[in-house]
Amino acid sequence: MGEQNRTRTAPSADDPAVAGAWDLHGTLPHTLPADEIIALNTPKADLHTWRTYAYRDWTFDMPPGVFTPGETSRMIHDRILDGTIPVGGRCYGAMGVGLGVEAVVAGLRGAKEIHAMDIDPESVRAMTDAYERIVGDRPGTLFHPRVSDLFESVPDGARFDVITFNPPAVRETVSEDPAVVRNVCVGIGIVRRFFDQVVQRNLLAKDGEIYFIVSNTSELRNIVAYAIESGFFPEVIHHQTWDTDDVQTFLFKLRPSAAV
Repeated sequence: MGEQNRTRTAPSADDPAVAGAWDLHGTLPHTLPADEIIALNTPKADLHTWRTYAYRDWTFDMPPGVFTPGETSRMIHDRILDGTIPVGGRCYGAMGVGLGVEAVVAGLRGAKEIHAMDIDPESVRAMTDAYERIVGDRPGTLFHPRVSDLFESVPDGARFDVITFNPPAVRETVSEDPAVVRNVCVGIGIVRRFFDQVVQRNLLAKDGEIYFIVSNTSELRNIVAYAIESGFFPEVIHHQTWDTDDVQTFLFKLRPSAAV
């Protein structure tokens, strides 16, 4: 079957791994009430100004409209840095890379190839500048910054060993500002498109992994259900709760079933 014609094929219900995936799904929290979601996602007043961001010993320049990485983004950055998300010698797809911290860390960790993707051209420019300044031309690592709506700019035939994604899947519209919508509250639709493209274009290597962050400010249970129905088995790598609110954030590792 041609890769452009592949479709979602749900794994067999008789597979014990499928039963385990649905058992995990049943333990996940329901989405928070709308008023709580909106209150928790009020955009900062300085979004449309130049700012700086520090991660470890590195400083990043943030153009207007580019979001400051939050605690959930740092879950990915830290785990690439400490090797929990293994990128060394692998082809890595950084989806929705924003400021580009994960691309920089992956370059320093020795990724073989980095496709760093974001729909916002300013984010990609800022990320490229930071990568070239901090990592530079590193032997054995190919760096591909891409302005891309999900995987649309990725060439046919690309295969990723690792993909990370912290989607802007907040359920409620928290602002009319396009920059806020793009970074925060596109909703579950972007997640469905993400999994559809991975499956239909056969973008994940046979033993590849997707590391995916989602919280109960989004349609968490529906998102995980869609991943399972698309042929992926979720494993919780990290579960984060907060002292100040009822948000629960999950970092999932998703492995493809034989059906994908």
